[in-house]
Amino acid sequence: MKRLKESLSGYLFILPQFLFFGVFILYPVFLGFRISLFETSYQNETFVGLDNYRYLFSDPVFRQSIVNTVLFIVGIVFMTIVFALFVSTTVFDKNNKYVSFIRTSYYLPVMVSMVVMSIIWNFFLNPASGLVTYMLRQTGVTNVNLLGNPNTVLWVIIFVTFVGNVGQAIMLYIATMIGIPKDYFEAADIDGASRWQKIRRIVLPIVQPTTIYLIITNIVMVLKIFVVIQLLTGGGPNNASVTLMYLLYQHAFQYNNTGIAAAIGVIMFLIALLLSIPQLRGFLKSNRN
Repeated sequence: MKRLKESLSGYLFILPQFLFFGVFILYPVFLGFRISLFETSYQNETFVGLDNYRYLFSDPVFRQSIVNTVLFIVGIVFMTIVFALFVSTTVFDKNNKYVSFIRTSYYLPVMVSMVVMSIIWNFFLNPASGLVTYMLRQTGVTNVNLLGNPNTVLWVIIFVTFVGNVGQAIMLYIATMIGIPKDYFEAADIDGASRWQKIRRIVLPIVQPTTIYLIITNIVMVLKIFVVIQLLTGGGPNNASVTLMYLLYQHAFQYNNTGIAAAIGVIMFLIALLLSIPQLRGFLKSNRN
């Protein structure tokens, strides 16, 4: 009886969180699945089964948005992890004031709203009077329009998003590395290990859970990219920067195709799930070991 009361009190403590999770996460997910099977209008809704999905996969803009989204995910996640690891492993064992300066410097863009960041970069990249355009002209490059060129626009948005996001990864990596026991490095010094060997054999395995966490959170973040695209390109030129999230916005709020928008949301959910499962399996496997 005493054991039951203890268990009951524990469940009561976590009940509000379960209710919050069910009402604001699970219910919208199931509702999105349901809406994706209907064609809705202001007056009624009609069950159409998988017609919304068939329409999407026959739409060249949707296929282009999948390619763009995958490129965003691969580009931003790869750049964030590699650069954050490089900076963190370079400075984590240096002077505390120096480490604090580096962390603050890289974290400042994270604190700035993406709206403000996008407006600033829009000013920099303006083809007529932007700072980047001016600097390129000084080197002899003319007719510069990075946001208006289908071959460069995607990479520019990837870079802008990377700059505004990498500071958080650096903060997490440095915090994890500072917490590594000094005994590990002292033992490595006694064995004559080089700095690269200490990083490869000690630091990287210990920060693996942080890396997995950053990969999953960055995948979800990239899938939700909207503000940068809306303010810099509006999906152009010629749909070269349209992503799944931006296409969802267009169908939901511009074309009033709620069913198709919900179908895009379901596809985004499945993509995030499929990309995250291998990372979660690796995390659970490392915990067992």
